[in-house]
Amino acid sequence: MLDNFPFYLGLLIVILLLIMLANKIKVAYPVLLVLAGLLISFIPGVPSINIEPELIFFIFLPPLLYEAAWTISWKELWRWRRIITSFAFIVVFVSALSVALVANYFIPGFSLALGFVLGGIVSPPDAVSAGAILKFVKVPKTMSSILEGESLLNDASSLIIFRFAMIAVATEQFIFYKAALSFSWMVFGGAGIGLLIGWLFMKAHKYLPTDANSDIVLSLLTPYIIYLAAEEVHSSGVLAVVSCGLLLSNNRHRFLNSRSRIQGVNVWESLCFILNGLVFMLIGLDLPQITKGLEETTLLTAIGYGVLITVVLIISRLISAYGAVIVTLIARNFITVADNRHPGYKTPFILGWTGMRGVVSLAAALSIPVYLDNGNGFPQRNLILFITFIVILLTLLIQGLTLPYFIKKIKLPNIYDPVPREEAHHQIRQELAEFALLYLKTNYQDHAENNTSLQHLIQKWEQHIKGIDDESISQELKNIYRDLLDQQRQWLLNRNKEDKTLDEAIIRRQMYYLDIEEEKLRYL
Repeated sequence: MLDNFPFYLGLLIVILLLIMLANKIKVAYPVLLVLAGLLISFIPGVPSINIEPELIFFIFLPPLLYEAAWTISWKELWRWRRIITSFAFIVVFVSALSVALVANYFIPGFSLALGFVLGGIVSPPDAVSAGAILKFVKVPKTMSSILEGESLLNDASSLIIFRFAMIAVATEQFIFYKAALSFSWMVFGGAGIGLLIGWLFMKAHKYLPTDANSDIVLSLLTPYIIYLAAEEVHSSGVLAVVSCGLLLSNNRHRFLNSRSRIQGVNVWESLCFILNGLVFMLIGLDLPQITKGLEETTLLTAIGYGVLITVVLIISRLISAYGAVIVTLIARNFITVADNRHPGYKTPFILGWTGMRGVVSLAAALSIPVYLDNGNGFPQRNLILFITFIVILLTLLIQGLTLPYFIKKIKLPNIYDPVPREEAHHQIRQELAEFALLYLKTNYQDHAENNTSLQHLIQKWEQHIKGIDDESISQELKNIYRDLLDQQRQWLLNRNKEDKTLDEAIIRRQMYYLDIEEEKLRYL
């Protein structure tokens, strides 16, 4: 390990430079990293990379899922729960079924169970790739919320399919009632474990004498502890991490102070930034090892199988996207849906085209054991690994590079965002300032008569000027301002609950501003 340390250090530098280049030329960085890893792997003298599945599942996956759960809006997740669950479960199952049937029919030696193993591996789209692309193009908030929500749940659903298929391959049988019980435990047990441990961590943050550093360390430990606890009892570690992340994210202002929240955001963004970069670089670097494992199948034939499965995945997701819209339009005649306006034909196409594969698919493929419990080699393991790599590479290149073009060309209807984000942001800031003035004048009018600093603070809010001047202020005024900031946070939380159509990202932006204001008081 130490002998190759300079190589890994150089790899990190290359990753940083490539991400900078990707941002400069407005290309999703996973595309460049995979291609760079592939090119580097062919350089003579480069150390061979053998990715252990535990490295992905236990080191990379929990923090990436946890951070994603923290950044998503629970309100948006609940608002679009029907279409999100449709894409995360039904569309994933349809994709896995399509792959299983095609693989069983066209690929020699592939049983239906092996087809479902492959289908479970390649069915979940990668959230990182879609997010990296969408930051360069403007899409309605609704679409980004649906994609974020889908990405949280589709990993769990695909891994459940994968596990059942692995059992069927190993035992050569599939008992439905046992599978149903196992599925229920994985879903509800995983979510329950995540909520329980998340509640315990929330109490630990709140009642233990922690500071910002210990709060951040606790947050770094949380996803690993939850994932391991859930996996030990054979439930879904993915769902456990996601449910815990959603719980803690939705209550972050109850148990974390402003300093912990601000520093925590910076730490987690940096951590996930490098983890994502490493994973996609490792995907490219691992290709020579995967190719060497092909024995009876020729390289050209294996590439053909990978192209076939990629086409099946793209077509099945597109059909499913339009199918979901049709079902929603029919269902609105019988039940209340989140929004009954017709999205047109453009929105389902973009949702269907955001099907790039990545981290979870690689981890699942690598986790296939070399040998079965009976000592026999796992059938078609190397071919499954190679097909998975081809699917990841092609979806990143084809869909990843063309998605920005389609979004700009199609010009999606903005039917779900009636008020422009900047206008909504300005409106909330105005309302927040009005609330602040009313609160100060109602509760601190007597103090204001003899306190010029407090009068100055009131004038600042009247003029909507950001921040406080860098001047020395009394401890009394600091206490008053902290009280005001707490009341403003509560007002924002209430406003967010009352207005179901208000974008929560706007509320969070104001929350972050208030955190910064409170942090500034330490230096005044």
